[in-house]
Amino acid sequence: MDPALMLEARALVLRDLQARGMATPEAVNALEDAVAERGWWADQWPEGAVYVAGLVAQDVQDALFETGGRWPLCRACGAVGEVAIHSLYIAPDLGGPDPVWICEESGDVVAPLGALDR
Repeated sequence: MDPALMLEARALVLRDLQARGMATPEAVNALEDAVAERGWWADQWPEGAVYVAGLVAQDVQDALFETGGRWPLCRACGAVGEVAIHSLYIAPDLGGPDPVWICEESGDVVAPLGALDR
């Protein structure tokens, strides 16, 4: 496994956490755990390298959801109050190649992984 692959995945997810004000110690710990786990996974399946970044994002999203947080929330569907608060998810489902954040309500692409706005 190429260490640069894991560093890139970490950087993309951290950038999105920071963009949405969610780079808390708990979230960063979840990110570090996900990177470590997916590093092992990538060692076992080298052909899966294109999926790593998206899978790390999904792992962090799942970890935050389990502790009561939803990340990232959709900001593309109008003002709060007009549309129920809902999340984005990574597509394609396996996390790659070229993972993007998708609105769970509209199905629209909101941003590539690592490019969420504030």
